[in-house]
Amino acid sequence: MQQLTPMRYKDFVWPHNPAVYSITYERQVAVHKVPFGRYCLQDLGLTRRVMRGQGEFVGQGAYDQFRSLAVVFYQDEPGLLVHPVWMTANAYFVALRLEQQPRPDYVNYSFEFWECFDRYVSGLTPVTSSAASGGSAQTETAAAQKRTHTVVQGDTLWGIAGRYGVTLSALIAANPQIKNPNLIYPGQKVVVP
Repeated sequence: MQQLTPMRYKDFVWPHNPAVYSITYERQVAVHKVPFGRYCLQDLGLTRRVMRGQGEFVGQGAYDQFRSLAVVFYQDEPGLLVHPVWMTANAYFVALRLEQQPRPDYVNYSFEFWECFDRYVSGLTPVTSSAASGGSAQTETAAAQKRTHTVVQGDTLWGIAGRYGVTLSALIAANPQIKNPNLIYPGQKVVVP
């Protein structure tokens, strides 16, 4: 049986994956009353994905592990949530609950993340014309600066990011063709920002 990689959020790595994990895909639908009739539905599109889970920290220092997770919860901005099976998401950490009285050797907890759809801000890129800039020297320079790494057996995106001195978030963002950052294959090209 293949062991799954641990779940990660920002700089917190779970010592073992949570026991329960669920993802809710939401679509917003509006109901409009038809005069002298029944109703019609209007699809307003997809909304956020909600990722919930429940787990436990066991053994000496269990409450310290929970406390470390709570420190990450208090950080304001969204971060990268990497699950061993599901699609990676940029998410807000919106809930962390201690489910029982804390003991030094056992903590039962639950959590909730909301996916952040930030393409409205970062998805817009200015379009420049090579004719307007007076040539393509700028384009050639940018292409020459783009680095790639060819995946070999045993490589992980985490390891590649460390090798090139970039963050895992930046590496994943530069490689939208990689749908699951836990699954890369020998021979695959990875763009290094």
